[in-house]
Amino acid sequence: MTDFQADAVGPEAAAVPTARHQSLVRAAARALSRAGLVHAYGHCSLRLDADSFLVCAARPMGLIDPTEDGVVVPVNGELPEGVLGEVRIHQQIYQRRPDVQSVIRSMPRDVMTLSAAGITPSPRHGMGSYFSPGVPLWQDPQLIRTEAQAAGVASTLGAGPAVVMQGNGTVIAAASIEEAVVLTWYLEDAARIELQLRAAGLADAPGLTPDQCAQRATRAGRIFERMWEYLCAGDPEFAEVI
Repeated sequence: MTDFQADAVGPEAAAVPTARHQSLVRAAARALSRAGLVHAYGHCSLRLDADSFLVCAARPMGLIDPTEDGVVVPVNGELPEGVLGEVRIHQQIYQRRPDVQSVIRSMPRDVMTLSAAGITPSPRHGMGSYFSPGVPLWQDPQLIRTEAQAAGVASTLGAGPAVVMQGNGTVIAAASIEEAVVLTWYLEDAARIELQLRAAGLADAPGLTPDQCAQRATRAGRIFERMWEYLCAGDPEFAEVI
C-alpha cells in the first residue's frame, strides 16, 4: 500500500488534500456502494496528517461524482458546516490511533442482521481471520450524535480493525483507505458465513484458532491490492486510484 499522507502546510493551517486524495475518497465511497455495503447512509475518510482528515461528501456514497470533493475535518475541534454528525466517530478514532489512516462507517446487510441480535461474526474462514479474536459490539442502537457516544464507539474498537454497532452497522479502521474498503468487504463476508452456519444449525462448529488466524491474515501476495482493484473495477476514476 502507498502512504497517502499529505505534507503539512504550516503549524496552524489545515492540510490541503491533493487531487489523488480526493479521487481515493470518491472511489472508495463508490466501491462501497457498488458492493452493497452502504446505501443512503455511510461515509469514509482518509487521514491527511496528524491534525486533519478528508471525509467524503455528505451524500449517498454511490452518487458522489468525480467532480465532488470531500471536506477537510480537524482531528480535534468542531465539525465543519455540512459535515455529518457521525463523523465525530472518525475524529475520536484518529485521536486515539495514530496508526489509523482511514475510517469507514458502513451498513452491510448481514453484519446488520447479526448485530440486531447482539452477535458479531466469529473468525471462521480466511477473510474472517483478519478480525481475530473477534469483533467487539457497541451495545447501543442510537445514532451517534455526541462526543461521548463517538468516544464510546472508538473505545470499544480499541486497537482492532472493526467494531459493530448494535442494529446500526459497523466502523472499520485501517492503515490505508484501500485496506479499509477491503476489510469492510471481508467483514460482511464473515457475517455471511456466520449467518449461513447458524441457519444450517452449525453455530457450534469450531472456527479458526488464533494461530490459524495469525498465519492466514496475511498482507502478502497483493491480497488487499487485488480486492481493491476488483471493487473499483468500472469506476470513473479507476486509473487515478490503481
